[in-house]
Amino acid sequence: MAVSSTAAPPTPWSKTLDEPKIHESAFVHPFSNIIGDVRVGANVIIAPSTSIRADEGTPFHIGENTNLQDGVVVHGLEQGRVIGDDQDEYSVWIGSNASITHMALIHGPAYVGDSCFIGFRSTVFNARVGAGCIVMMHALIQDVEIPPGKYVPSGAIITTQQQADRLPDVQDQDKHFAHHVVGINQALRSGYLCAADSKCIRRVRDELDKSYTSNGVNGLERSNDVASSSLGAETVEQVRYLLDRGYKIGTEHVDQRRFRTGSWQSCRPIEARSVGEAISLLEGCLSDHSGEYVRLFGIDPNGRRRVLETIIQRPDGVANTSSTFKAPTPTSSSYNGNGNSNSTSTSSNKINGDITQQISQLLNQGYKIGMEHVDERRFRTGSWQSCTPVNATSTREVVAALEECMSSHQGEYVRLIGIDPKAKRRVLETIIQRPGDPVSSIRSTSSSSSASSSSYSSSSYSTATASATSTRLSSEVLDQLRQLIASGYKISAEHVDQRRFRMGSWSSCGQIEANSASQAAAALEAFLTEYPGEYLRLVGIDPKAKRRVAEVIIQRP
Repeated sequence: MAVSSTAAPPTPWSKTLDEPKIHESAFVHPFSNIIGDVRVGANVIIAPSTSIRADEGTPFHIGENTNLQDGVVVHGLEQGRVIGDDQDEYSVWIGSNASITHMALIHGPAYVGDSCFIGFRSTVFNARVGAGCIVMMHALIQDVEIPPGKYVPSGAIITTQQQADRLPDVQDQDKHFAHHVVGINQALRSGYLCAADSKCIRRVRDELDKSYTSNGVNGLERSNDVASSSLGAETVEQVRYLLDRGYKIGTEHVDQRRFRTGSWQSCRPIEARSVGEAISLLEGCLSDHSGEYVRLFGIDPNGRRRVLETIIQRPDGVANTSSTFKAPTPTSSSYNGNGNSNSTSTSSNKINGDITQQISQLLNQGYKIGMEHVDERRFRTGSWQSCTPVNATSTREVVAALEECMSSHQGEYVRLIGIDPKAKRRVLETIIQRPGDPVSSIRSTSSSSSASSSSYSSSSYSTATASATSTRLSSEVLDQLRQLIASGYKISAEHVDQRRFRMGSWSSCGQIEANSASQAAAALEAFLTEYPGEYLRLVGIDPKAKRRVAEVIIQRP
Protein backbone atom coordinates (compact mmCIF):
# COMPACT_ATOMS: atom_id res chain seq x y z
CA MET A 1 0.00 0.00 0.00
CA ALA A 2 1.34 3.41 -0.97
CA VAL A 3 1.85 5.69 2.03
CA SER A 4 2.05 9.45 1.60
CA SER A 5 5.17 10.22 3.64
CA THR A 6 7.83 12.72 2.67
CA ALA A 7 11.03 14.20 4.05
CA ALA A 8 10.97 17.47 5.92
CA PRO A 9 11.59 20.44 3.61
CA PRO A 10 14.81 22.46 4.05
CA THR A 11 14.16 25.52 6.23
CA PRO A 12 16.27 28.17 8.01
CA TRP A 13 16.04 26.15 11.24
CA SER A 14 16.52 22.66 9.74
CA LYS A 15 18.17 21.22 6.65
CA THR A 16 18.35 17.60 7.79
CA LEU A 17 15.70 16.31 5.33
CA ASP A 18 14.57 13.78 7.94
CA GLU A 19 12.02 11.19 6.78
CA PRO A 20 9.30 9.34 8.71
CA LYS A 21 10.21 6.02 10.34
CA ILE A 22 7.13 3.80 10.24
CA HIS A 23 7.04 0.32 11.78
CA GLU A 24 6.15 -2.41 9.30
CA SER A 25 3.15 -3.54 11.40
CA ALA A 26 1.55 -0.06 11.39
CA PHE A 27 -1.27 0.86 9.02
CA VAL A 28 -1.15 4.33 7.48
CA HIS A 29 -4.04 5.20 5.17
CA PRO A 30 -2.91 6.55 1.78
CA PHE A 31 -5.16 9.59 2.24
CA SER A 32 -3.15 10.72 5.28
CA ASN A 33 0.11 12.71 5.21
CA ILE A 34 3.24 12.21 7.30
CA ILE A 35 6.10 14.67 6.87
CA GLY A 36 9.53 14.83 8.51
CA ASP A 37 11.00 13.07 11.53
CA VAL A 38 7.90 11.16 12.72
CA ARG A 39 8.59 7.89 14.53
CA VAL A 40 5.56 5.60 14.27
CA GLY A 41 5.58 2.53 16.54
CA ALA A 42 4.30 -1.02 16.10
CA ASN A 43 0.60 -1.71 15.49
CA VAL A 44 -0.29 1.97 15.07
CA ILE A 45 -3.30 2.87 12.88
CA ILE A 46 -3.45 6.27 11.17
CA ALA A 47 -6.83 6.96 9.56
CA PRO A 48 -7.72 8.97 6.41
CA SER A 49 -7.30 12.77 6.28
CA THR A 50 -4.78 12.78 9.14
CA SER A 51 -1.93 15.31 8.92
CA ILE A 52 1.24 14.65 10.93
CA ARG A 53 3.63 17.42 9.98
CA ALA A 54 7.05 17.57 11.64
CA ASP A 55 8.34 20.36 9.41
CA GLU A 56 8.62 23.06 12.08
CA GLY A 57 8.66 21.47 15.52
CA THR A 58 10.48 18.12 15.41
CA PRO A 59 10.75 15.19 16.14
CA PHE A 60 7.39 13.43 16.81
CA HIS A 61 6.92 10.10 18.60
CA ILE A 62 3.78 7.92 18.27
CA GLY A 63 3.83 4.86 20.55
CA GLU A 64 2.75 1.33 19.76
CA ASN A 65 -0.93 0.32 19.58
CA THR A 66 -1.98 3.98 19.35
CA ASN A 67 -4.69 5.13 16.93
CA LEU A 68 -4.97 8.53 15.23
CA GLN A 69 -8.43 8.84 13.76
CA ASP A 70 -9.87 10.78 10.80
CA GLY A 71 -8.91 14.44 10.52
CA VAL A 72 -6.40 14.48 13.38
CA VAL A 73 -3.72 17.19 13.08
CA VAL A 74 -0.32 16.87 14.77
CA HIS A 75 2.04 19.84 14.43
CA GLY A 76 4.57 21.69 16.57
CA LEU A 77 6.17 25.07 17.06
CA GLU A 78 9.82 25.50 16.16
CA GLN A 79 10.49 26.65 19.74
CA GLY A 80 9.64 24.51 22.77
CA ARG A 81 10.20 20.83 23.59
CA VAL A 82 8.86 18.18 25.97
CA ILE A 83 10.76 15.31 27.58
CA GLY A 84 9.58 11.92 26.30
CA ASP A 85 9.50 8.70 28.29
CA ASP A 86 12.92 7.85 26.84
CA GLN A 87 14.25 11.12 28.35
CA ASP A 88 14.97 12.63 24.92
CA GLU A 89 13.48 15.92 23.69
CA TYR A 90 10.48 15.95 21.36
CA SER A 91 8.16 18.51 19.88
CA VAL A 92 5.28 16.03 20.27
CA TRP A 93 5.24 12.80 22.27
CA ILE A 94 2.19 10.54 22.04
CA GLY A 95 2.49 7.40 24.17
CA SER A 96 1.39 3.82 23.65
CA ASN A 97 -2.22 2.54 23.63
CA ALA A 98 -3.55 6.08 23.17
CA SER A 99 -6.60 7.18 21.17
CA ILE A 100 -6.49 10.55 19.39
CA THR A 101 -10.02 10.71 18.01
CA HIS A 102 -11.65 12.48 15.08
CA MET A 103 -10.59 16.09 14.36
CA ALA A 104 -8.44 16.42 17.50
CA LEU A 105 -5.42 18.77 17.43
CA ILE A 106 -2.15 17.92 19.20
CA HIS A 107 0.15 20.94 18.81
CA GLY A 108 3.67 20.88 20.19
CA PRO A 109 5.21 21.36 22.50
CA ALA A 110 2.84 18.66 23.74
CA TYR A 111 3.03 15.39 25.68
CA VAL A 112 0.19 12.82 25.70
CA GLY A 113 0.88 9.85 27.99
CA ASP A 114 0.19 6.15 27.62
CA SER A 115 -3.44 4.97 27.47
CA CYS A 116 -4.83 8.50 27.08
CA PHE A 117 -8.09 9.24 25.26
CA ILE A 118 -8.40 12.61 23.49
CA GLY A 119 -11.99 13.24 22.37
CA PHE A 120 -13.42 14.70 19.17
CA ARG A 121 -12.21 18.21 18.26
CA SER A 122 -10.27 18.62 21.50
CA THR A 123 -6.99 20.58 21.53
CA VAL A 124 -3.79 19.96 23.46
CA PHE A 125 -1.22 22.78 23.10
CA ASN A 126 1.89 23.56 25.14
CA ALA A 127 0.73 21.05 27.74
CA ARG A 128 1.37 17.65 29.28
CA VAL A 129 -1.47 15.15 29.65
CA GLY A 130 -0.49 12.40 32.07
CA ALA A 131 -0.91 8.69 31.46
CA GLY A 132 -4.43 7.27 31.62
CA CYS A 133 -6.24 10.61 31.28
CA ILE A 134 -9.64 10.81 29.57
CA VAL A 135 -10.26 14.07 27.69
CA MET A 136 -13.78 14.25 26.29
CA MET A 137 -15.11 16.24 23.33
CA HIS A 138 -14.44 19.90 22.43
CA ALA A 139 -12.04 20.46 25.34
CA LEU A 140 -9.07 22.87 25.40
CA ILE A 141 -5.92 22.01 27.37
CA GLN A 142 -3.25 24.72 27.19
CA ASP A 143 -0.22 25.79 29.27
CA VAL A 144 -0.88 23.19 32.01
CA GLU A 145 0.15 19.75 33.21
CA ILE A 146 -2.74 17.33 33.75
CA PRO A 147 -1.84 14.76 36.43
CA PRO A 148 -2.15 11.09 35.43
CA GLY A 149 -5.56 9.42 35.62
CA LYS A 150 -7.71 12.58 35.44
CA TYR A 151 -11.03 13.12 33.66
CA VAL A 152 -11.65 16.25 31.57
CA PRO A 153 -15.37 16.68 30.74
CA SER A 154 -16.68 17.78 27.35
CA GLY A 155 -16.35 21.49 26.63
CA ALA A 156 -13.90 22.10 29.48
CA ILE A 157 -11.30 24.87 29.13
CA ILE A 158 -8.25 24.04 31.26
CA THR A 159 -5.72 26.87 31.05
CA THR A 160 -4.53 27.22 34.67
CA GLN A 161 -2.75 24.68 36.83
CA GLN A 162 -5.32 25.20 39.56
CA GLN A 163 -8.06 24.00 37.19
CA ALA A 164 -5.95 21.00 36.19
CA ASP A 165 -5.28 19.98 39.80
CA ARG A 166 -9.02 20.04 40.64
CA LEU A 167 -10.06 17.65 37.88
CA PRO A 168 -11.83 14.46 39.03
CA ASP A 169 -10.31 11.01 38.71
CA VAL A 170 -11.11 8.69 35.82
CA GLN A 171 -13.67 6.02 36.75
CA ASP A 172 -13.54 2.31 35.87
CA GLN A 173 -16.20 2.66 33.17
CA ASP A 174 -14.11 5.38 31.49
CA LYS A 175 -11.08 3.10 31.48
CA HIS A 176 -13.12 0.28 29.97
CA PHE A 177 -14.43 2.63 27.27
CA ALA A 178 -10.93 3.86 26.36
CA HIS A 179 -9.62 0.29 26.30
CA HIS A 180 -12.53 -0.73 24.06
CA VAL A 181 -11.68 2.05 21.56
CA VAL A 182 -8.08 0.82 21.35
CA GLY A 183 -9.30 -2.74 20.77
CA ILE A 184 -11.70 -1.65 18.03
CA ASN A 185 -8.98 0.23 16.21
CA GLN A 186 -6.57 -2.71 16.46
CA ALA A 187 -9.22 -4.85 14.77
CA LEU A 188 -9.61 -2.17 12.09
CA ARG A 189 -5.84 -2.08 11.56
CA SER A 190 -5.77 -5.83 10.98
CA GLY A 191 -8.78 -5.57 8.68
CA TYR A 192 -7.27 -2.81 6.55
CA LEU A 193 -3.97 -4.69 6.22
CA CYS A 194 -5.90 -7.79 5.17
CA ALA A 195 -7.95 -5.79 2.65
CA ALA A 196 -4.71 -4.67 1.00
CA ASP A 197 -3.46 -8.26 0.74
CA SER A 198 -5.06 -10.29 -2.05
CA LYS A 199 -4.11 -13.61 -0.40
CA CYS A 200 -5.76 -12.61 2.88
CA ILE A 201 -8.95 -11.47 1.13
CA ARG A 202 -9.09 -14.67 -0.92
CA ARG A 203 -8.84 -16.73 2.28
CA VAL A 204 -11.68 -14.75 3.89
CA ARG A 205 -13.91 -15.23 0.85
CA ASP A 206 -13.20 -18.96 0.81
CA GLU A 207 -14.20 -19.23 4.47
CA LEU A 208 -17.43 -17.35 3.77
CA ASP A 209 -18.25 -19.68 0.90
CA LYS A 210 -17.62 -22.72 3.08
CA SER A 211 -19.86 -21.38 5.84
CA TYR A 212 -22.81 -21.29 3.42
CA THR A 213 -22.20 -24.63 1.74
CA SER A 214 -21.02 -26.84 4.61
CA ASN A 215 -22.99 -30.08 5.04
CA GLY A 216 -24.88 -29.34 1.85
CA VAL A 217 -27.18 -26.88 3.64
CA ASN A 218 -27.71 -23.31 2.51
CA GLY A 219 -27.90 -20.32 4.83
CA LEU A 220 -31.71 -20.11 4.84
CA GLU A 221 -32.11 -23.74 5.88
CA ARG A 222 -29.57 -23.31 8.67
CA SER A 223 -31.45 -20.28 9.99
CA ASN A 224 -34.73 -22.19 10.08
CA ASP A 225 -33.08 -25.05 11.93
CA VAL A 226 -31.74 -22.65 14.56
CA ALA A 227 -35.10 -21.01 14.97
CA SER A 228 -37.01 -24.22 15.44
CA SER A 229 -34.65 -25.59 18.10
CA SER A 230 -33.68 -22.46 19.99
CA LEU A 231 -36.72 -22.17 22.24
CA GLY A 232 -36.02 -24.34 25.23
CA ALA A 233 -38.44 -25.48 27.91
CA GLU A 234 -37.53 -22.53 30.14
CA THR A 235 -38.56 -20.04 27.43
CA VAL A 236 -41.84 -21.83 26.83
CA GLU A 237 -42.48 -21.78 30.57
CA GLN A 238 -41.75 -18.06 30.72
CA VAL A 239 -44.21 -17.36 27.90
CA ARG A 240 -46.87 -19.44 29.67
CA TYR A 241 -46.26 -17.60 32.95
CA LEU A 242 -46.59 -14.16 31.32
CA LEU A 243 -49.78 -15.03 29.42
CA ASP A 244 -51.40 -16.61 32.51
CA ARG A 245 -50.98 -13.30 34.36
CA GLY A 246 -52.43 -11.15 31.62
CA TYR A 247 -49.15 -9.70 30.43
CA LYS A 248 -48.41 -8.88 26.80
CA ILE A 249 -45.44 -10.46 25.03
CA GLY A 250 -42.79 -8.34 23.34
CA THR A 251 -39.60 -9.14 21.44
CA GLU A 252 -36.65 -7.05 20.27
CA HIS A 253 -33.53 -7.67 18.20
CA VAL A 254 -30.14 -6.01 17.74
CA ASP A 255 -26.98 -6.84 15.78
CA GLN A 256 -23.59 -7.31 17.40
CA ARG A 257 -22.34 -3.82 16.51
CA ARG A 258 -25.24 -2.06 18.20
CA PHE A 259 -25.58 -4.46 21.12
CA ARG A 260 -23.07 -2.47 23.20
CA THR A 261 -25.04 0.75 22.78
CA GLY A 262 -28.34 -0.94 23.66
CA SER A 263 -29.99 0.12 20.39
CA TRP A 264 -32.64 -2.62 20.35
CA GLN A 265 -35.38 -2.65 17.70
CA SER A 266 -38.83 -4.19 18.04
CA CYS A 267 -39.83 -7.33 16.17
CA ARG A 268 -43.35 -7.68 14.83
CA PRO A 269 -45.96 -7.33 17.62
CA ILE A 270 -47.06 -10.61 19.22
CA GLU A 271 -50.84 -10.65 19.49
CA ALA A 272 -51.38 -14.12 20.90
CA ARG A 273 -53.79 -15.59 23.42
CA SER A 274 -52.26 -19.05 23.58
CA VAL A 275 -48.77 -20.32 24.27
CA GLY A 276 -48.68 -22.07 20.89
CA GLU A 277 -49.41 -18.87 18.95
CA ALA A 278 -46.85 -16.91 20.93
CA ILE A 279 -44.14 -19.56 20.41
CA SER A 280 -44.85 -19.60 16.66
CA LEU A 281 -44.46 -15.81 16.43
CA LEU A 282 -41.32 -15.93 18.58
CA GLU A 283 -39.74 -18.45 16.24
CA GLY A 284 -40.62 -16.18 13.33
CA CYS A 285 -38.68 -13.33 14.99
CA LEU A 286 -35.69 -15.64 15.59
CA SER A 287 -35.77 -16.76 11.97
CA ASP A 288 -36.00 -13.20 10.63
CA HIS A 289 -33.06 -12.10 12.77
CA SER A 290 -30.71 -15.08 12.84
CA GLY A 291 -27.19 -14.01 13.71
CA GLU A 292 -28.49 -11.29 16.04
CA TYR A 293 -29.44 -10.94 19.68
CA VAL A 294 -33.16 -11.45 20.36
CA ARG A 295 -34.80 -10.87 23.72
CA LEU A 296 -38.20 -11.70 25.15
CA PHE A 297 -40.00 -9.59 27.72
CA GLY A 298 -43.41 -9.21 29.32
CA ILE A 299 -45.39 -5.97 29.34
CA ASP A 300 -47.62 -5.04 32.25
CA PRO A 301 -50.59 -3.31 30.50
CA ASN A 302 -51.71 -1.66 33.75
CA GLY A 303 -48.34 -0.45 35.06
CA ARG A 304 -47.07 0.20 31.51
CA ARG A 305 -43.68 -1.29 32.24
CA ARG A 306 -41.57 -4.31 31.36
CA VAL A 307 -41.15 -7.45 33.43
CA LEU A 308 -38.86 -10.48 33.07
CA GLU A 309 -36.52 -9.41 30.25
CA THR A 310 -34.53 -12.39 28.89
CA ILE A 311 -32.17 -12.81 25.93
CA ILE A 312 -33.33 -15.93 24.06
CA GLN A 313 -30.92 -15.84 21.09
CA ARG A 314 -27.35 -14.70 20.63
CA PRO A 315 -25.41 -14.13 17.39
CA ASP A 316 -24.09 -17.70 17.43
CA GLY A 317 -27.72 -18.89 17.33
CA VAL A 318 -27.61 -20.23 20.89
CA ALA A 319 -30.18 -19.17 23.43
CA ASN A 320 -29.22 -17.94 26.87
CA THR A 321 -29.46 -21.17 28.84
CA SER A 322 -27.15 -20.29 31.69
CA SER A 323 -30.10 -20.33 34.10
CA THR A 324 -33.58 -21.69 33.58
CA PHE A 325 -36.62 -19.53 34.07
CA LYS A 326 -38.21 -19.66 37.50
CA ALA A 327 -41.53 -18.03 38.15
CA PRO A 328 -41.42 -15.54 41.04
CA THR A 329 -42.53 -17.06 44.32
CA PRO A 330 -44.00 -15.39 47.43
CA THR A 331 -40.49 -15.24 48.90
CA SER A 332 -39.43 -12.64 46.34
CA SER A 333 -41.13 -9.55 45.01
CA SER A 334 -43.78 -10.66 42.51
CA TYR A 335 -46.57 -9.10 40.55
CA ASN A 336 -50.18 -10.07 40.74
CA GLY A 337 -52.43 -10.18 37.74
CA ASN A 338 -53.12 -6.47 38.04
CA GLY A 339 -49.46 -5.61 37.80
CA ASN A 340 -49.23 -4.39 41.41
CA SER A 341 -46.18 -5.16 43.50
CA ASN A 342 -46.76 -7.29 46.60
CA SER A 343 -44.76 -6.67 49.77
CA THR A 344 -42.46 -9.61 50.48
CA SER A 345 -39.87 -10.80 52.87
CA THR A 346 -37.17 -9.24 50.72
CA SER A 347 -38.78 -5.82 50.89
CA SER A 348 -36.84 -3.27 52.88
CA ASN A 349 -37.78 -0.35 55.03
CA LYS A 350 -35.41 1.70 52.87
CA ILE A 351 -35.62 0.24 49.36
CA ASN A 352 -39.02 0.47 47.71
CA GLY A 353 -40.81 -2.43 46.05
CA ASP A 354 -40.01 -1.34 42.49
CA ILE A 355 -36.26 -1.27 43.18
CA THR A 356 -36.46 -4.66 44.92
CA GLN A 357 -38.26 -6.12 41.90
CA GLN A 358 -35.68 -4.57 39.57
CA ILE A 359 -32.86 -6.19 41.54
CA SER A 360 -34.65 -9.54 41.42
CA GLN A 361 -35.08 -9.32 37.64
CA LEU A 362 -31.40 -8.43 37.11
CA LEU A 363 -30.25 -11.39 39.20
CA ASN A 364 -32.67 -13.76 37.44
CA GLN A 365 -31.17 -12.74 34.08
CA GLY A 366 -27.62 -13.44 35.25
CA TYR A 367 -26.58 -9.80 35.56
CA LYS A 368 -24.24 -8.47 38.25
CA ILE A 369 -25.20 -5.63 40.59
CA GLY A 370 -23.09 -2.55 41.22
CA MET A 371 -23.54 0.66 43.20
CA GLU A 372 -21.98 4.10 42.87
CA HIS A 373 -22.13 7.38 44.79
CA VAL A 374 -21.17 10.98 44.12
CA ASP A 375 -21.49 14.26 46.03
CA GLU A 376 -23.33 17.29 44.67
CA ARG A 377 -20.15 19.07 43.56
CA ARG A 378 -19.01 16.24 41.33
CA PHE A 379 -22.45 15.19 40.12
CA ARG A 380 -22.30 17.57 37.13
CA THR A 381 -19.01 16.09 35.91
CA GLY A 382 -20.27 12.53 36.26
CA SER A 383 -17.40 11.59 38.60
CA TRP A 384 -19.16 8.64 40.27
CA GLN A 385 -17.27 6.42 42.70
CA SER A 386 -17.98 2.75 43.38
CA CYS A 387 -19.41 1.52 46.66
CA THR A 388 -18.19 -1.78 48.12
CA PRO A 389 -18.52 -4.48 45.40
CA VAL A 390 -21.61 -6.67 45.66
CA ASN A 391 -20.81 -10.38 45.49
CA ALA A 392 -24.29 -11.63 46.27
CA THR A 393 -26.71 -13.91 44.45
CA SER A 394 -29.90 -13.28 46.43
CA THR A 395 -32.17 -10.25 46.34
CA ARG A 396 -32.08 -9.91 50.14
CA GLU A 397 -28.26 -9.73 50.25
CA VAL A 398 -28.13 -7.17 47.43
CA VAL A 399 -30.79 -5.00 49.11
CA ALA A 400 -28.82 -5.11 52.36
CA ALA A 401 -25.63 -4.04 50.56
CA LEU A 402 -27.51 -1.28 48.79
CA GLU A 403 -28.91 0.07 52.06
CA GLU A 404 -25.43 0.03 53.56
CA CYS A 405 -24.12 2.10 50.65
CA MET A 406 -26.99 4.59 51.06
CA SER A 407 -26.39 4.87 54.80
CA SER A 408 -22.64 5.33 54.33
CA HIS A 409 -23.19 8.13 51.82
CA GLN A 410 -26.11 10.09 53.19
CA GLY A 411 -26.47 13.47 51.54
CA GLU A 412 -25.04 12.14 48.26
CA TYR A 413 -26.41 10.68 45.05
CA VAL A 414 -26.47 6.87 45.00
CA ARG A 415 -27.31 4.80 41.93
CA LEU A 416 -27.98 1.13 41.22
CA ILE A 417 -26.21 -0.47 38.24
CA GLY A 418 -26.95 -3.68 36.34
CA ILE A 419 -23.94 -5.19 34.57
CA ASP A 420 -23.91 -7.78 31.79
CA PRO A 421 -20.76 -9.82 32.67
CA LYS A 422 -20.55 -11.39 29.21
CA ALA A 423 -20.83 -8.24 27.12
CA LYS A 424 -19.04 -6.24 29.83
CA ARG A 425 -21.49 -3.37 29.59
CA ARG A 426 -24.11 -1.69 31.73
CA VAL A 427 -27.74 -2.59 31.17
CA LEU A 428 -29.29 -0.36 33.82
CA GLU A 429 -28.49 2.83 35.75
CA THR A 430 -31.05 4.09 38.26
CA ILE A 431 -30.54 6.87 40.82
CA ILE A 432 -32.13 5.71 44.08
CA GLN A 433 -30.94 8.44 46.47
CA ARG A 434 -30.47 12.18 46.00
CA PRO A 435 -29.07 14.81 48.39
CA GLY A 436 -31.58 17.04 50.08
CA ASP A 437 -34.65 14.94 49.22
CA PRO A 438 -36.93 13.75 52.03
CA VAL A 439 -35.95 10.24 53.01
CA SER A 440 -39.44 8.89 52.39
CA SER A 441 -39.36 9.94 48.74
CA ILE A 442 -36.40 7.68 47.99
CA ARG A 443 -36.72 5.03 50.67
CA SER A 444 -40.46 4.63 50.80
CA THR A 445 -41.91 1.17 51.20
CA SER A 446 -43.91 -0.51 48.48
CA SER A 447 -47.40 0.54 47.49
CA SER A 448 -48.98 -1.65 50.13
CA SER A 449 -47.34 0.34 52.98
CA SER A 450 -49.58 2.22 55.39
CA ALA A 451 -50.52 5.81 54.70
CA SER A 452 -48.69 6.95 57.83
CA SER A 453 -45.30 6.18 56.21
CA SER A 454 -46.04 8.35 53.18
CA SER A 455 -44.58 11.84 52.85
CA TYR A 456 -48.10 13.09 52.10
CA SER A 457 -51.19 13.04 54.25
CA SER A 458 -53.89 10.65 53.09
CA SER A 459 -56.13 13.47 51.96
CA SER A 460 -53.49 15.38 50.02
CA TYR A 461 -52.16 12.17 48.49
CA SER A 462 -55.54 11.04 47.25
CA THR A 463 -56.22 14.47 45.79
CA ALA A 464 -52.90 14.48 43.98
CA THR A 465 -53.49 11.00 42.65
CA ALA A 466 -56.86 11.96 41.26
CA SER A 467 -55.58 15.13 39.63
CA ALA A 468 -52.40 13.75 38.14
CA THR A 469 -53.53 10.70 36.24
CA SER A 470 -51.39 9.93 33.23
CA THR A 471 -51.57 7.44 30.42
CA ARG A 472 -47.85 7.35 29.68
CA LEU A 473 -46.00 8.32 32.86
CA SER A 474 -45.34 5.70 35.52
CA SER A 475 -46.67 6.07 39.04
CA GLU A 476 -43.10 6.61 40.27
CA VAL A 477 -42.66 9.61 37.95
CA LEU A 478 -46.03 11.04 38.97
CA ASP A 479 -45.11 10.69 42.64
CA GLN A 480 -41.86 12.54 42.00
CA LEU A 481 -43.72 15.31 40.16
CA ARG A 482 -46.07 15.77 43.10
CA GLN A 483 -43.21 15.92 45.55
CA LEU A 484 -41.18 18.41 43.51
CA ILE A 485 -44.12 20.77 43.07
CA ALA A 486 -45.13 20.43 46.73
CA SER A 487 -41.56 21.40 47.70
CA GLY A 488 -41.71 24.55 45.55
CA TYR A 489 -39.29 23.31 42.91
CA LYS A 490 -39.47 24.16 39.20
CA ILE A 491 -39.95 21.46 36.57
CA SER A 492 -38.18 21.21 33.21
CA ALA A 493 -37.29 18.50 30.71
CA GLU A 494 -34.35 17.65 28.45
CA HIS A 495 -33.92 15.37 25.45
CA VAL A 496 -31.02 13.78 23.56
CA ASP A 497 -30.72 11.33 20.67
CA GLN A 498 -28.86 8.03 20.91
CA ARG A 499 -25.70 9.29 19.20
CA ARG A 500 -25.20 12.14 21.67
CA PHE A 501 -26.40 10.30 24.76
CA ARG A 502 -22.90 8.95 25.52
CA MET A 503 -21.48 12.48 25.43
CA GLY A 504 -24.16 13.81 27.77
CA SER A 505 -25.14 16.51 25.24
CA TRP A 506 -28.69 17.01 26.47
CA SER A 507 -30.86 19.77 24.97
CA SER A 508 -33.56 21.60 26.91
CA CYS A 509 -37.21 21.03 26.02
CA GLY A 510 -38.05 24.17 27.97
CA GLN A 511 -39.19 24.98 31.49
CA ILE A 512 -42.66 23.74 32.45
CA GLU A 513 -44.87 26.41 33.97
CA ALA A 514 -47.15 24.27 36.11
CA ASN A 515 -48.87 24.75 39.44
CA SER A 516 -50.07 21.17 39.75
CA ALA A 517 -48.79 17.68 39.03
CA SER A 518 -51.49 17.16 36.41
CA GLN A 519 -50.34 20.21 34.42
CA ALA A 520 -46.70 19.09 34.64
CA ALA A 521 -47.64 15.55 33.59
CA ALA A 522 -49.53 16.88 30.57
CA ALA A 523 -46.53 18.95 29.50
CA LEU A 524 -44.18 15.99 29.91
CA GLU A 525 -46.44 13.77 27.82
CA ALA A 526 -46.40 16.42 25.09
CA PHE A 527 -42.60 16.26 25.11
CA LEU A 528 -42.75 12.44 24.91
CA THR A 529 -44.83 12.80 21.76
CA GLU A 530 -42.58 15.51 20.33
CA TYR A 531 -39.34 13.54 20.80
CA PRO A 532 -40.11 9.89 20.04
CA GLY A 533 -37.09 7.64 19.71
CA GLU A 534 -34.97 9.85 22.00
CA TYR A 535 -33.99 9.90 25.64
CA LEU A 536 -36.12 12.29 27.69
CA ARG A 537 -35.49 13.21 31.30
CA LEU A 538 -37.39 15.09 33.98
CA VAL A 539 -35.40 17.76 35.83
CA GLY A 540 -36.28 19.31 39.16
CA ILE A 541 -34.74 22.74 39.92
CA ASP A 542 -34.40 24.55 43.23
CA PRO A 543 -35.04 28.20 42.18
CA LYS A 544 -33.46 29.61 45.36
CA ALA A 545 -30.23 27.61 45.36
CA LYS A 546 -30.21 27.60 41.53
CA ARG A 547 -29.29 23.94 41.38
CA ARG A 548 -30.78 20.68 40.21
CA VAL A 549 -32.38 18.45 42.80
CA ALA A 550 -33.63 15.64 40.54
CA GLU A 551 -32.80 14.06 37.20
CA VAL A 552 -34.91 11.09 36.07
CA ILE A 553 -34.91 9.49 32.61
CA ILE A 554 -38.56 8.89 31.70
CA GLN A 555 -38.16 7.74 28.09
CA ARG A 556 -35.54 5.69 26.28
CA PRO A 557 -35.26 4.95 22.55
